[in-house]
Amino acid sequence: MNGPRLLAGERILETLWVGGLWAIGYMVAPALFATLEDRALAGTLAGVMFNIIAWVGLVCGGLLLVFDQLRRPHKRINLRSLLLAGMLALVALGQFVLAPKVAAMRVEGLVGSEAFATLHGVASVFYLLVSVLGLVLVITRDNNE
Repeated sequence: MNGPRLLAGERILETLWVGGLWAIGYMVAPALFATLEDRALAGTLAGVMFNIIAWVGLVCGGLLLVFDQLRRPHKRINLRSLLLAGMLALVALGQFVLAPKVAAMRVEGLVGSEAFATLHGVASVFYLLVSVLGLVLVITRDNNE
């Protein structure tokens, strides 16, 4: 199951997810905070974009993992599947555990608290790890496809 359409589809999904991670996290979000005087608005807009890329990641990552398993039925556990599983786990934890807690703390007006800073820091580390694992995913793409 190594057809050119499947490979093209994988590359598109990978580009959408990993490219989106890097564009939003390291270009758009910092630009929002640098240009908008209202930090709350910048945070809200960045949060919306992080939510969108998390859902993009869950869909793209899930499909990429399925495609990987279809292409390598003889080698279910491989570097690519491990990278994808790790990325998906981090995104899911961020989206379903950390993000709701951060949002609740924002509603409660705890944005300046140490607890908020710690939780936001953990979410940022998760995002960084997913971004780096995404680069590894792109770099280690099989050359014999």
